[in-house]
Amino acid sequence: MSNITAIKIISSLEKIYDSDKMPQTELKRFSMLKNEKKSFQVALEADSEGAVDFKINCELKNARVYTVEHIRSDFPMWKKGADDYYRFSESGYYPDLLLPAADSVRLKKGITVLWIEIDAVGNEPGEYTLEVTVGGSTAGIEVEIIDAELTFDDFVYTCWFHTDCLMSYYKLEAFSDEYWRVCESYLKTAGEYGMNCVLTPIFTPPLDTEKGKERPTVQLVDVNVTKGEYSFNFDKLTQWIEMAHRCSVEYFELSHFYTQWGARHAPKIMATVDGEYKRIFGWETKADSREYKAFLKAFSAELKKYLEERGLKDKVFIHVSDEPNLSMLIPYRKASKYIHRLFDGYKIIDALSDPWFYKLKIVSNPIPANDHIHKFLGLKKDLWVYYCSAQKSHFVSNRFFCNESLRTRVLGYQMFAYGIKGFLHWGYNFYYTRLSKELVNPYEVTDAGKEFPSGDSFVVYPAENKAAHHSLRLKVFYDALQDMAALKTLEKYEGKHKCLEIIEEDGRHHITFSDYPHDNRWLLNSRERVNSCIKECAKKYL
Repeated sequence: MSNITAIKIISSLEKIYDSDKMPQTELKRFSMLKNEKKSFQVALEADSEGAVDFKINCELKNARVYTVEHIRSDFPMWKKGADDYYRFSESGYYPDLLLPAADSVRLKKGITVLWIEIDAVGNEPGEYTLEVTVGGSTAGIEVEIIDAELTFDDFVYTCWFHTDCLMSYYKLEAFSDEYWRVCESYLKTAGEYGMNCVLTPIFTPPLDTEKGKERPTVQLVDVNVTKGEYSFNFDKLTQWIEMAHRCSVEYFELSHFYTQWGARHAPKIMATVDGEYKRIFGWETKADSREYKAFLKAFSAELKKYLEERGLKDKVFIHVSDEPNLSMLIPYRKASKYIHRLFDGYKIIDALSDPWFYKLKIVSNPIPANDHIHKFLGLKKDLWVYYCSAQKSHFVSNRFFCNESLRTRVLGYQMFAYGIKGFLHWGYNFYYTRLSKELVNPYEVTDAGKEFPSGDSFVVYPAENKAAHHSLRLKVFYDALQDMAALKTLEKYEGKHKCLEIIEEDGRHHITFSDYPHDNRWLLNSRERVNSCIKECAKKYL
């Protein structure tokens, strides 16, 4: 049996590496709203390896316990042009994977970390004392559940859901019963951690695909061509929408109508043509070809009828092509103009970072990266924001293994400060190398074949039981969404000025997408001040 020499409760913002000593800071209490999840960690120092029992003594229901596992990164970050807000930047092992723990845990020599998540739902408001006992050593923390709720309003969060990666990893047949079961399991986890919009593969998404190659077919709409006439069957799309609703997902981001980085070609589209199932469009199809435009005209008419009959028009987002730049202006403009004409009155969105696309009225709802969003502020209301592997400098938020958890979580404050209405990321569960050339084992290859910094491609790991193992980044990002929602709750009582006054510490700081205190205590303390104000306001106004 391992001998524990020290035990300490620390915040969820701490990352404990193998080379670290026992942290100096200690978390003694926290508060949460009654529809919130909150996590903390238990750091255990032992002088030898061995299995020990643990238990949680508390009247609180809904506690989940995980061990924090270290995962290999061969490519943690881009070195060129990166800022200095990274504690580690070399290849090695990083704390990331959370494995569910039952009633015992195996300690290593040195420091082992447990991650404990409390879900306030199902618990009465009030004060609780929680004690964690591991191998005879005990640490305690005070938890308060406040009689008020987070306000999420109409914020939209999408993190691209790659069903073909699940098919490839688990060797599933598309649209088999097992395919649907696994998809729903993964989407349920996404919905539980804030994702309320799902990338919906009406056709196989033309994303991260090598030119001339194709990804596995996951097309939800059945296309039939009989004597040159198109017809469409939406049964699989209906099944998808019903699945999403069961997972608390209410918005649908339709896969892009043109290939990535320029809109020069059609996506892969399969059809049954006079009884033969085959590809009818793909890399060989020019985006502005007469044949593809005729197809889109026929398809869009039927799709709009389908969506509007189900009251989904305002719940759908349309894409043209992902991440165009000025070198792709001409083909993108042609494609975008056609899609805007076909889907007049729909919300058309695309990730891009050059404001000229908006100024020239080529895209109606641009989604800029967080290191370019300053160019759009003042130009467009109700902006969304995104980040991906490229956002490494100017201290902007991201979710790489090597990012401090504060750098991931601060995005919630930033989005509130600027009234951001949505967030997009491209990788919920991308388990391929770059350009989808081959499948990887995400427990061993976390950087898409040394192409994207570890943490960019996915936030969940594939478990043997065909469910999703969580990462600590999944939970820390959800904390960011909850911080934003708590500020929205306080704003309803006291106005935005009061909220900014708290998080900017009465003028000591000015929160922007690149400027904020690099101090865990600042975020934790300011969030507690927000909660305290909400508590007082709830008493006053109820």
